[in-house]
Amino acid sequence: MGYKSDIEIAQETVMEPIDRIAKAAGIEERYLEQYGRYKAKIDYRLLKENPSPDGKLILVTAITPTPAGEGKTTTTVGLADGMKRIGKNVVVALREPSLGPVFGVKGGAAGGGYAQVVPMEDINLHFTGDMHAIGAANNLLAAMLDNHIYQGNALNIDPRRITWRRCVDMNDRQLRFVTDGLGGRINGVVREDGYDITVASEIMAVLCLASDITDLKERLSRIIVGYTYQDEPVTAGDLRAAGAMTALLKDALKPNLVQTLEHTPAIVHGGPFANIAHGCNSVMATRMALKLGDYVVTEAGFGADLGAEKFLDIKCRMAGLHPSAVVMVATVRALKLHGGVPKGELGEENLQALKKGLPNLLQHVSNIRDVYHLPCVVAINAFPTDTKAELSLVEEECKKLGVRVALSEVWAKGGEGGEALAEEVVRLCEEPNDFVQSYSLEGSIEEKLTAIVQKIYHGDGVVLTPAAKKQAARLTQLGFGGCPICVAKTQYSFSDNATLLGAPMGFTVTVRNLKISAGAGFIVALTGDIMTMPGLPKVPAAERIDVDEDGRISGLF
Repeated sequence: MGYKSDIEIAQETVMEPIDRIAKAAGIEERYLEQYGRYKAKIDYRLLKENPSPDGKLILVTAITPTPAGEGKTTTTVGLADGMKRIGKNVVVALREPSLGPVFGVKGGAAGGGYAQVVPMEDINLHFTGDMHAIGAANNLLAAMLDNHIYQGNALNIDPRRITWRRCVDMNDRQLRFVTDGLGGRINGVVREDGYDITVASEIMAVLCLASDITDLKERLSRIIVGYTYQDEPVTAGDLRAAGAMTALLKDALKPNLVQTLEHTPAIVHGGPFANIAHGCNSVMATRMALKLGDYVVTEAGFGADLGAEKFLDIKCRMAGLHPSAVVMVATVRALKLHGGVPKGELGEENLQALKKGLPNLLQHVSNIRDVYHLPCVVAINAFPTDTKAELSLVEEECKKLGVRVALSEVWAKGGEGGEALAEEVVRLCEEPNDFVQSYSLEGSIEEKLTAIVQKIYHGDGVVLTPAAKKQAARLTQLGFGGCPICVAKTQYSFSDNATLLGAPMGFTVTVRNLKISAGAGFIVALTGDIMTMPGLPKVPAAERIDVDEDGRISGLF
């Protein structure tokens, strides 16, 4: 049986005009700014002027990802469509894809099969221009910084201590380390520089955590761009850049409205990576969705040790959000991979390997229940190769933890395949919960890191390199010791070693670098060889993408 590609399914869908989707969601026309027929931005005034009580917040997260795929976004979209089918007023809130993965190896981030948000080509490419605005604001600050030094350096900035990098929304390893300002004095000051991918820019994190335009401007002005010869921090505010940066971002701050294949309202806004940033859609998008729906389904990037940890410990803490339930997505195929099965043999029944891989799922589930005290359901994203014995084994093991399992068939059946999961999620939302964060802000930087490593990763502890120890002391001295921690580590393991699959024990996590994102309000702890500028694979997805004479795109996935 030949399956249709995601883009073929999306292109066959008859979309509703976006003003109809807005009307169904209760968005008045005065708050809607249309970008063509099927996309719109929602004015931030809606947040202040809508008196509706907040709906219930549902987080979709997943086991540690593998090349076999878990289908987190697909499950998020299908669950929302399933909830709509059982009569619930629901809104889905997602991140925007970055062009890096779209043209690289991972593909887009608009769901898959019959559980997608549309128009998928627009969402995966330029959309409403938010990524470009973030890149422009980032690079304006870089230009003003270097210009300040060129024009006499009144702030006494040490060019060797500049921490602000330029950015581009593309996987381009060639730009990781560059030397610029060459060509004589008239062309700037010679220095070592580098590029990050746009989604790793602190401006992305700032945009996603800002509560309104005033908060956005204040956060931008706090961004630290480097240090003086006297080792004092220099901010965007010192360079008088925050006003112009905010002007570039004023429309990007407005959440974007689109729809699912089944016409459920979807707010798609902001896109920080979860392995190098905090991995959640914007606070404004989530708050807006909570005003519009009785239920809001949202996701956080990669496995629950990254996306969910940051969603619960950073985003919920800063925005005062209280989730009602968590969905843990897993596939039998991915669990077998955690159990040691080679990728080519995942379609064959293997109960022994499945049992060996199950601790990964069970550890993520127990973290959600026992550390964060939130109700949780496991969603098995169904594949045609899954056998009854394999599905029963997953169910039995989860039952021992007191957690229910729901089969999710949304990839093949859309919302209809998500009804069983929807019923269980609605039931869980009625359960009382005593949500707590995994660490308090009172502890030292090292104590907070230790709490994350021991409670969430189940490692023995954290090791700070001598450089990181020095940075921790300086950040504490500068008054940043009370910030939450955003760990940048591999997404492929609970540990900082991508080859340790399943639920490894007896490891330590080495932090080699600590840097403050003063605008975002968190400390980034870099582990392993995490890079803020990915590279393209040997055969990039871009090689398969094409456009015909009618402007119809093919090859996106």
